[in-house]
Amino acid sequence: MCGICGYWVGGRQVPPELQAANVRRMAAALHHRGPDDGGVWVDEAAGLALGHRRLAILDLSPLGRQPMLSASGRLVLSYNGEIYNVASLRRELEAGGGVFRGRSDTEVLLAAIERWGAAAALERAEGMFAFALWDRKARTLTLARDRTGKKPLYYGWSGRHLLFASELKALHAFPGFAREIDRDSLGLYLQYGWVPAPRTIYRDVRQLLPGTTLTLTSPDDRMAEPVAYWSAFAACLAGRDAPFRGSFAEAVERLEDLLRLAVRERMAADVPLGALLSGGVDSSLVVALMQAQSNRRVRTFTIGFAEKDYDEAGHARAVAGHLGTEHTELYMSPADALALVPRLADLWDEPFADNSALATALVCRLARQHVTVALTGDGGDELFAGYRYYPNAERRWRNLARRSHWWRSVQATGAELLGRSLWLLDRVRPRLRTEDGPALGAWLLREARGLRARGPLDLYLKRERQRLADPAGLIVGAGRVASTADAAVLRLRGEETLRAIRLLDYVTWLPDNVLTKVDRASMAVGLEARSPLLDHRVGAFAWSLPPAMLVGPEGGKRLLRAILDRHVPCALTERPKAGFVVPLRQWLMGPLRDWAEALLDPARLRREGYWRPEAVARAWRQLRTGWDRNQNLVWSILVFQLWRERWEAG
Repeated sequence: MCGICGYWVGGRQVPPELQAANVRRMAAALHHRGPDDGGVWVDEAAGLALGHRRLAILDLSPLGRQPMLSASGRLVLSYNGEIYNVASLRRELEAGGGVFRGRSDTEVLLAAIERWGAAAALERAEGMFAFALWDRKARTLTLARDRTGKKPLYYGWSGRHLLFASELKALHAFPGFAREIDRDSLGLYLQYGWVPAPRTIYRDVRQLLPGTTLTLTSPDDRMAEPVAYWSAFAACLAGRDAPFRGSFAEAVERLEDLLRLAVRERMAADVPLGALLSGGVDSSLVVALMQAQSNRRVRTFTIGFAEKDYDEAGHARAVAGHLGTEHTELYMSPADALALVPRLADLWDEPFADNSALATALVCRLARQHVTVALTGDGGDELFAGYRYYPNAERRWRNLARRSHWWRSVQATGAELLGRSLWLLDRVRPRLRTEDGPALGAWLLREARGLRARGPLDLYLKRERQRLADPAGLIVGAGRVASTADAAVLRLRGEETLRAIRLLDYVTWLPDNVLTKVDRASMAVGLEARSPLLDHRVGAFAWSLPPAMLVGPEGGKRLLRAILDRHVPCALTERPKAGFVVPLRQWLMGPLRDWAEALLDPARLRREGYWRPEAVARAWRQLRTGWDRNQNLVWSILVFQLWRERWEAG
């Protein structure tokens, strides 16, 4: 795994020594992604420079060094990722006369692109990656990203110069990089807790969407549009149109075969390898299949909490004990969180407010002390209906839809008015709040959002994924803009609910939240995270399954549970899904309180000009008094303040 970067000069040419210095500075900002080696390559005549930082996983020799030229010398590649079916691709290329110097997948990918073209090579490649490909003859630059979006790729303009990199911090290293914050993107961030792709926090920077390529013919080619070489929507609908016709037992056998292959391919490495283990279904199944195909004890790692209501380390320990892995755990204390919080803006150099990022960063740091590659269970929930809301989504909508949209709008308005009134009353008589959850007023405001929904997906988005209905009430200058989630809701209207809701999360929540979180946390310490459940062949099979094979009496992931039962007693893994949930409110009211209040100081907010101080003060007071458990909303504001202090002001 690696970090890539580069730029293409528009207008006046830059001396080659300055081009190399600039791209070397950009690459240095990505040293954490590739601590083993680095390189730059400059096309002086074209004004293009490529940079690379290498984390050596396969072929640790200099023959895997990048940027790499193709055998003919026409193509130059700066590549971040792993191609898991590299052995079969190499055999096919060798059968056609291909000759290789080393064993790296970079060399194989270059040869495949030169033989078949970029689009055909990407369709054949199974892996996670992002790359920049320069064609010296055609003078075109192609940027590409993997199907699911495991590896990031940002691109944008600074004046007439095109910039691109694995992380925004590399763009910051380019002289004169424009840092204009997009307040509409800030509004989306407050709604979701992250900035949905293809937008970024900056006005002139974009994220390349998963499964797409972008080919540019000049550095100021701003009209070029990304082109999809793979579509999650198409894969999902293909599964719908060609459903699996076998029995449940046959489905179990077929899926276990696919998962064994996916796990086996992802265990290929010339460096130490392990797994992140939470003790839930997904990570436990991945570890079980790893141990079943390994001749040595698999290394496993987990995070625990001193607060017993949040601690799941015991479940992971029990699974590891049953499978016989070499298990390591680390307990996260408030002091650990306090020490890590100031680094959040460096780890996620765009505002990112999933509070489980704290635990993810610590477990990755723990794993990196022992291994260089770690497998994860990411993707199981979205593909196999693991989230608790999924099985009941259609029933919830049917209950709501018995009332007309007009009548529900009237009820929503009444709920909003009553909720705000109760907030004012609660400031005088605090007995309306509760210790176990939101008080009546806060609950009414949340219910009002659901009452305005226009379908099951819209209901899911408003109740489960959006943290705030209208960010303009908190952000100065933010407008209402559509996100990829809004577009997906419209596109999926009329589809069967369980299929549609899984796909909605697969194209939004998964790449923008889950995979972003894991990529930055793992690469910050030079750890490569691999996700067998996100193998596109596993995904294609999952989309072909009928609802009855996904959801059973015990909830979702029925097929995954059936496979896991062959390896681990169900008593060790059957429990409500939790994830890396951290005791955020307790920390904000305790060891993080002074830090939070300094960032939320009204005078400071008014001076900086992004937030409406009275609205932020109200949200903080609601959390502090217990009237509303809105810790995620408050945390989003705090993370932005921390990020702005580091990147905009600093």
